[in-house]
Amino acid sequence: MSETAYTSDEMMTIAASRLVRNGAACFVGVGLPSAATNLARLTHAPDAVLIYESGAIGTRPSVLPLSIGDDELADTADVLVSLVEIFTYWLQGERIDLGFLGAAQIDKFANINSTVIGDYRAPSTRLPGAGGAPAIAASCGEIVITLRHNKRAMVKKLDFRTSGGHLEGGDSRARMRFPGRGPTAVITDLGIMTPDPETRELTLTSLHPGVPVEKVIDNTGWPLRVDPNLRTTAPPTETELSVLRDLQVRTARAHAGA
Repeated sequence: MSETAYTSDEMMTIAASRLVRNGAACFVGVGLPSAATNLARLTHAPDAVLIYESGAIGTRPSVLPLSIGDDELADTADVLVSLVEIFTYWLQGERIDLGFLGAAQIDKFANINSTVIGDYRAPSTRLPGAGGAPAIAASCGEIVITLRHNKRAMVKKLDFRTSGGHLEGGDSRARMRFPGRGPTAVITDLGIMTPDPETRELTLTSLHPGVPVEKVIDNTGWPLRVDPNLRTTAPPTETELSVLRDLQVRTARAHAGA
């Protein structure tokens, strides 16, 4: 791989990291959200405050955690608090600016399924479940969702609605009196979708470099709206790639016991 080459997962992670503002309080999960927020902390957002569901606040892990209960988070945190405090004082107290969520399925209004695939009473696949996602989706200042773009994930109708995005569209979220703004971006390995200001329907606003718009449309389970001013996502910089890859190499070595 040359210095300028990168994978679709690296593009997705870097695109997500760019949405972390310096100084923002971020509710982080494991996996890609953890990689994205820690990349931001190591590059353009050194004062971002990373908060994990387990109670670690202001954590600065040197490697990516295996789970929200990883010792690395506790060892490098400014403070550790209880799960109850995280959700009542911090999250429901509207003190968290940005939350990251993944999903097994998402619909055109950025509602999320992370519970089951198939009928709830006899599912073909039982997923990890809600966890704190419904509260995160409702109460964070804004939400960024990351997932791979295919018709299994981008569906016309969810098999189960685990967490509310923009619900039925329009002002339905406001009528439910959810305090947060809801999803402001859905970042996939193909591009970036953002909600229409009025209808709240997801609209393709940015294509990752080299991805044809037809590929995104063909891999979406509903008639996807495309912004007439569709732009191209800026490719990863050498610094972003170098920092991300170094973080991943350190993580792999640490978890292998090296």
